[in-house]
Amino acid sequence: MQLHEMTWDEVKSLSVDTPVVFPVAALEQHGRHMPLFTDSLLLGEIVRRVATRYHDRVLFAPLQWLGNSDHHLDFPGTLSAPPRVYLDLLAGLLENFLSHGFKRLILLNGHGGNIVPIQQVVFEVRQRHRERDDLLLLGATYWTLGAKPHEAGDGIAQDHMGHACEWETSMMLKIDPRLVKDPTRVEPVPFGNPFEPANRGWITRERSTPGHIGDPRSASAEKGEVLLRLFSDDVGRLLDRVLAWDGRSWNG
Repeated sequence: MQLHEMTWDEVKSLSVDTPVVFPVAALEQHGRHMPLFTDSLLLGEIVRRVATRYHDRVLFAPLQWLGNSDHHLDFPGTLSAPPRVYLDLLAGLLENFLSHGFKRLILLNGHGGNIVPIQQVVFEVRQRHRERDDLLLLGATYWTLGAKPHEAGDGIAQDHMGHACEWETSMMLKIDPRLVKDPTRVEPVPFGNPFEPANRGWITRERSTPGHIGDPRSASAEKGEVLLRLFSDDVGRLLDRVLAWDGRSWNG
């Protein structure tokens, strides 16, 4: 079900145990070969694929395209909600639907800079409703749900998400190749080791002059289809767990 296609009365008639998915992504630079709207386009395609499987069982809100992208602001075209503004924005989405009575809410993320905010938001909102024992508030990023594309036997070399990298470039070549400038002419930018396993604060220009991170030269639409399928399947498995939750237990 698509929230933007429904009337308020139709939403009111839904079971409050209906999972509600809030897709959140970004509009930000993706190097010289990829469009600014990459994260939102890719998550939108994953949501489209997943939504067709659930019909009247899961409610999908419209994609929130403004993300936390301050680290990309040195590159023209990037739009960003400052971190604390973004926290309030995401919390407001959850609080809106809690006020409507719904109990199973998922922030589904498609941008690396949103990972920390969505984790913080589901934690904070849960603390505000400490008296409730029937809430399931989740934050999930589609490429961290278990898939290992480099083990799929389809020639995918990259083993984790970069930025305008083999993965993202391949998926964009699959869904809208006209938006991709020739990736075979792009020089790779190594991931490096930013003091891992510590978490380093960073801005993009100190990691990458052109703006991308990774090696998009071997990207292909065929790899893109594999990636989209794997990531969509992961999101579907998460929604199956949310649907099966008994409404109170810790395990799911």
